[in-house]
Amino acid sequence: MPLHVAKHPVGIESRVVMLKSMSNLESNDDVVMVGLWGQGGIGKTTLVKALYNSTFRQFEGSCFLANVRETSKGCKDLVTMQEILLKDTLLLQQRLEVSTVDKGEGKWFGNGSRIIITTRDKHLLTCHGIYQDHVYEVEALDDSQACEMLSKHASQTHQIIIDLVNGALNYAKGLPLALEVLGSLLCGETEDVWKSTLMKSSRNENEKEIFLHIACFFRGWKMEYTKKVLESCDLETTAGFEILVKRSLIRIESDILEMHDLIQLMGKDIVNQECCDDPERRSRLWLYDDVDEVLSNDKEDCAVKAIVLKLPEWTEMCIHPDTFTKMRRLRLLILHNVQDSFQGLLCLPKALRWFEWPGCVRRITGYSSGSMKLVGIDMSKASTTVVPKQFKDLQQLKYINFSYCKSLICIPDLSCTPHLEELVLSYCENLVEAHESIAYLEKLQVLTLDGCSRLGVFPNVLKTKRLRCLHLTNCKNLERFPDIPHKLESLTLLSIEGTAIKELPSSIENLSCVFRVAYPSLGFQSTIILLMHL
Repeated sequence: MPLHVAKHPVGIESRVVMLKSMSNLESNDDVVMVGLWGQGGIGKTTLVKALYNSTFRQFEGSCFLANVRETSKGCKDLVTMQEILLKDTLLLQQRLEVSTVDKGEGKWFGNGSRIIITTRDKHLLTCHGIYQDHVYEVEALDDSQACEMLSKHASQTHQIIIDLVNGALNYAKGLPLALEVLGSLLCGETEDVWKSTLMKSSRNENEKEIFLHIACFFRGWKMEYTKKVLESCDLETTAGFEILVKRSLIRIESDILEMHDLIQLMGKDIVNQECCDDPERRSRLWLYDDVDEVLSNDKEDCAVKAIVLKLPEWTEMCIHPDTFTKMRRLRLLILHNVQDSFQGLLCLPKALRWFEWPGCVRRITGYSSGSMKLVGIDMSKASTTVVPKQFKDLQQLKYINFSYCKSLICIPDLSCTPHLEELVLSYCENLVEAHESIAYLEKLQVLTLDGCSRLGVFPNVLKTKRLRCLHLTNCKNLERFPDIPHKLESLTLLSIEGTAIKELPSSIENLSCVFRVAYPSLGFQSTIILLMHL
């Protein structure tokens, strides 16, 4: 059966003619390998599908192997692909078993066979013996073809597209995938909407900001985590994610945010074009050299709104003591595996919404004067001198993570954080006391104290009504569960494995629907108590 090529195969026919000539289909004297190369989204796969459809009936057997780069990540995967190749070319009813990848090589193929390969790396073709006259560079569509493709995907007249594409679609640069995405985005819209969208008007600012954040930082990250970060920066993610998915700009796979390589490159290019030569004039930074250059000085009027640097291993960076106070536009700061030798005060800008620096050695008691807008703070693996003793300037906090802070002895007074929703203090091995203020946090939904083996003092009464998850696993010294004076309608998960708790309050049994998965000292069969609303 022929393969599906494209909904609108613009500019395909002439290129197929060229490739058929390059493949020398009339000769049966030798095996000919032809390579197509070009950047992502340029149309390599679409073109070889069209070539396959026009030639496969000339051969005794044929096989089309798609997504080779993603599939062939190990020897086992290569063996599977070889088995598919044998089954399809030999017209077998079931696969032949290939025991090792080393048993497959080019000598399989009889004279007259043709092997077509697509890649982004031209060198890959030449180093495998494909001669230059059999290497085809897939080029972008010309202006006329770009207009035609965009008009067909957008269901608009050719003339409207011509008028708009000249002024607003240069960054598509004739890439079929980019044109398809733009066309689908604008399908059915009026000409006024076309103009405002293509000229990057402010009406789509929310989706634009979310898209650029994902392209620059959060591709491959968990969606739920990313939502918390972006919403802390006043972005509406529920509608934003839905719109970006519909426009084929992002996709969500098992709670992971993904996008096509080309789409990501387009997003990063938009940011880089803000100022090619000076990273301080760009809105987002994600490369080590750029971040290092910006954080090592304290220049005024820095335009950076977000920094996310996730290094594979611990790397030392010289950060100027006053650099963050000068970054008045900074909303988002995430530094992983960054080691700063300076141990003075860390003065954060008032506008910062999300601060995440595991292993930070800076003391953050020296805030900019006045109340801050910080929503999330992650200083896990920090020393006790880093963790603030009071939170009077952090009244907007919703998320706190001080896990693995081994020197933390007492949970600070959190009465000044009325909006707190999540408090994570896992594996604070020397934590002995949970401050009474925890009991009165009305919006607290998640409290995680797993692995706090010395924790013995816990509030006598737990008055928060919105608690969903309470994790107390391996709090070995904890003997008493707090009284709960009201019905815990929101509680879905309670974990007390490895504690010394002997009795639970009767209010837990007041839930409308409870499913228990046991705890030994309480007479059940398993190792935790799980409460779920069904």
